[in-house]
Amino acid sequence: MALHRRNILTAGAGLGAALMAGTAPLLGSVGAAQAAAPLAGTPTPATFRFKVGTIEVTALHDGIGSRPLDASFVRNADLKDVQAVLAENFLPTDTLNISFTTLLVNTGSKLVLIDTGFNDNGGPTNGRTVAQLKSLGIEPSQIDVVLLSHFHGDHLQGARAKDGKLVYPNAEIMAPENEWGFWMDDARMAAAPDAMKGAFAGVHRVLKPNANDVKRFKWGQEVVTGITAVDASGHTPGHTAFAISSGGKTLMYVADITNTPILFARNPEWRVMFDMDADKAVATRKRILDMAATDKIQLSFYHANFPSTGFIAKEGSGYRLVPMAWTGVL
Repeated sequence: MALHRRNILTAGAGLGAALMAGTAPLLGSVGAAQAAAPLAGTPTPATFRFKVGTIEVTALHDGIGSRPLDASFVRNADLKDVQAVLAENFLPTDTLNISFTTLLVNTGSKLVLIDTGFNDNGGPTNGRTVAQLKSLGIEPSQIDVVLLSHFHGDHLQGARAKDGKLVYPNAEIMAPENEWGFWMDDARMAAAPDAMKGAFAGVHRVLKPNANDVKRFKWGQEVVTGITAVDASGHTPGHTAFAISSGGKTLMYVADITNTPILFARNPEWRVMFDMDADKAVATRKRILDMAATDKIQLSFYHANFPSTGFIAKEGSGYRLVPMAWTGVL
């Protein structure tokens, strides 16, 4: 019999009737004690571990943030075109659920956390990086280095708790030199438009108390053995990607070069509202995605659907993310 929607619905109705009558054979051996269990009401730990050569990498899901989708999100595309792409991917067309994924890199000698998420500075649906670490048996005090890709709040607020204490008390915090120069400039902060004053204040809250201890790095520098800083500017003045290399293999953590790849890898010319220099952000996006597609470099995104890693394929005038296959084997 051909499988059609009508067949499926008919079969479903028949199964429902069998269940009501107590004659469904698949359930005949299930006792009452096995059938009932309380709802958990909480998410399971969300981590994904894989290797890059001898380096061990673990994606940590910090959670999601939701915002209404309106015409301002993509500056140079009609809202209906944005909604069409979301609909094709079976996603809501009136709301954006943006995922946050931090990255734990174990080089064999250091535990490095790339970006921090929100910790207790976020909302009920995010701020879970510490919980994910603890689910792996890792305490915040064990982190040796916190690498910041840039200074937007969802990437650095988790470095300092609401009570003012450092979340990773033994970690050296490392930040891009160009990003530091922009956001930590008091005169620029004072002259910032009202819409940006909160962002400046958030950066200063996190980084100013320990400013002398923050190590600044340049693009092209190996910031930790096996991890090199890469110019990915445009999203912010010092926005940085990190190339993680070992044993002839490379993973590039690209932070926010796309926001969600579903929209901005497929349409690399689209300009997301969060990019501070839209022209440069587009050029950076196309440069890195083209390199990844040509050289088959695995990428890790901050805002892709968890576990936020995979490969890039050229498709028409854009690109698509091919998620990494899960194997459960390191």
